[in-house]
Amino acid sequence: MDGLFELGAGAGAHQHPAGPTAATGPSGGSLAGNPHASAPLAVRMRPRTLDELVGQRHLLSAGSPLRRLVEGDQPMSLLLWGPPGTGKTTIASIVSHQTDRRFVEVSAVAAGVKEVRAAIDGARALLARGGQETVLFVDEVHRFTKAQQDALLPGVENRWVTLVAATTENPFFSVISPLLSRSLLLTLEPLTDDDVRGVVAQALTDERGLAGTVSLEDEALEHLVRLAGGDARRALTYLEAAAGAARARESTVVDLATTETAVDRAAVRYDRQGDQHYDVTSAFIKSVRGSDADAALHYLARMVEAGEDPRFVARRLVILASEDIGLADPTALTTAVAAAQAVALVGLPEGRLALAQATIALALAPKSNAVIAAVDAAAADVRAGRVGSVPAHLRDAHYRGSTQLGHGRGYRYAHDEPFGIAEQQYAPDVVADAEYYRPTSLGAEAGLKERWARIRSRVRGGR
Repeated sequence: MDGLFELGAGAGAHQHPAGPTAATGPSGGSLAGNPHASAPLAVRMRPRTLDELVGQRHLLSAGSPLRRLVEGDQPMSLLLWGPPGTGKTTIASIVSHQTDRRFVEVSAVAAGVKEVRAAIDGARALLARGGQETVLFVDEVHRFTKAQQDALLPGVENRWVTLVAATTENPFFSVISPLLSRSLLLTLEPLTDDDVRGVVAQALTDERGLAGTVSLEDEALEHLVRLAGGDARRALTYLEAAAGAARARESTVVDLATTETAVDRAAVRYDRQGDQHYDVTSAFIKSVRGSDADAALHYLARMVEAGEDPRFVARRLVILASEDIGLADPTALTTAVAAAQAVALVGLPEGRLALAQATIALALAPKSNAVIAAVDAAAADVRAGRVGSVPAHLRDAHYRGSTQLGHGRGYRYAHDEPFGIAEQQYAPDVVADAEYYRPTSLGAEAGLKERWARIRSRVRGGR
């Protein structure tokens, strides 16, 4: 089966014997063998080998570090960095099962230094007796304090354990440098929509899953895919709930209405490639431009809930900040760019907060289209051929012979002039009197309008 997802860690340290039932989830289902039928669907469908994984192709090519670790049985410690549901725990259990190592799980939420040292001491003692090597899986390692992370170092450095540590946080900020330098960092990406569709389709037919007992309508499938957001575990959890709701109605068909009821989330009518995408995006931008923060938030929510790429929304806000606000509020562009960076850093769902903050700030900001009007007017003159020669006094005068050509002659250095402004011609003759930037009287641009009028008059000698 193609699938890549993870099961949440239990409390404290859990030891599981290696072999066909190497690791057991909190529900009692095996993470590597055939799980009990009562286990959650996400547990039953957990991949058992690297070849069953879906997504993360960049980690699975021949000769890749993960392949070498599993198939070549080469001991090395791993740091797995990626969003929830992308397979961090799954990879740890595969490393344990396929290499016949003992699997010990420590949750950073519940364990302390004592539990970490006990797990490492147990692995060291087992090795001393000629026993199995140990995979020590630390979930949410970013939650460990420096002292707790320090406690891992002897086990990693002396190879008493093969550490597999998982984190959803940037390890360069959340993991101590000595541990980071002793481990191989693998970055996991969110699953694509096609990946999630494959996981759901396999779960519908696989004997470990729903074994063909129900069918899923296309609209219901797309709703599950949107809600999953690249998290296969979430998709399978929702599928199981929807299948249960269908059976409760004595039906073998999971339709959209059943799915909406089961997961308590209405399907957003939004085609990311069709009219809804363009219409909702247009309404969003026009609502921000029109200063209606409530309407803008409504359209933002529709886009986010429908699974629109948050980076696309952030890019639209960055464009709007200059196009519709400009210098009426010079901080608007900074706000929009910061929101885009925040989205890139944390992703969804938390990234929606930065998008909402920027949306509200830009909607309430004073508006001016003077920036886009100015650059468009300048571009229109250039396209019309009104370019002209650069005035001689502005030309480059740094190379040998430029003085004989008259370059730089008569140039007035602005810093030597009163108010730091020199009266001289800067534009070519053909556009010497052009007025591209026409500031409004709105927001901060009102002050710029007065300042630009004074500067322009001084630069052009009263013209």
